[in-house]
Amino acid sequence: MMIREVRETNLDELPQTNASGKKFCKLVRDRIPEIIEASGRSCLWDVLETDEYVRRLDEKLNEELAEYQESKSLEELADLAEVIRAVVKARGWTLTQLEQLRADKAAERGEFEKRIFLREVKERQP
Repeated sequence: MMIREVRETNLDELPQTNASGKKFCKLVRDRIPEIIEASGRSCLWDVLETDEYVRRLDEKLNEELAEYQESKSLEELADLAEVIRAVVKARGWTLTQLEQLRADKAAERGEFEKRIFLREVKERQP
């Protein structure tokens, strides 16, 4: 049976391991508790308040970026994209707004398709 425990505690202070199992203290995808239960294990989890959720999403962005940089896999890039989608929604924006801003910046400043690597900019001499 899945166990949900709501605690009033600093989530950063929980230990990472103990004798009976692993402790994680990290934001996970919505179905992870269900998947853990289906494997015959149980877990403790919380539903975060909005401010804490946004903070944990920012941490998750760093985690997923580091995993992508290490593996260079499409799977890790998909994880990063999923966290970006969650950040957009949690901050009250829409994916349409994100895409429009991306398109506007691409139209104004270009994309990254031409592989341009800027080495130096010199001021004009009078």
